[in-house]
Amino acid sequence: MADDVVLLEVGRITKAHGVRGDVLVAYTSDRLERLRAGSVLHTDRGPLTVAHARPHQDRWIVGFEEIVGRDEAERWRGVVLRAEPIDDDDDDALWVHELVGAKVVTTDGTAVGTVEAVQANPASDLLVLDGGGLVPVVFVTDHQPGQVTIDPPEGLLELD
Repeated sequence: MADDVVLLEVGRITKAHGVRGDVLVAYTSDRLERLRAGSVLHTDRGPLTVAHARPHQDRWIVGFEEIVGRDEAERWRGVVLRAEPIDDDDDDALWVHELVGAKVVTTDGTAVGTVEAVQANPASDLLVLDGGGLVPVVFVTDHQPGQVTIDPPEGLLELD
């Protein structure tokens, strides 16, 4: 892996599952190819190679080649899983790592804040602004490195 590649957070190991070393993963990516056998996910402890994976309720049961036995699986609880971006030539894609820290302006150029985080929401993910505002990403009309342009409906950014 090249040193300049930004890794995306794609999940977190929540706990051990069974006695063979499988773990439950809260998987946050819509790219299921990252869970195919042989795929490599990155952690602060080093890479993990997917041996097998299957959906289980709202999570995934994943076996990694490097994790053998329940005791070892328990030691991985809480570890964040990361992966390289998948280049699908979607220039309109919004990436969390590009949004956080970006200046937010309206279509008329009015600065409304800076993105502190992106919050998952069933209807539409939300940009969390430094002033406390929440902006659904459906109102993003343009994004450039370091800046996001939004076209919010009247009253969305008014805080009382």
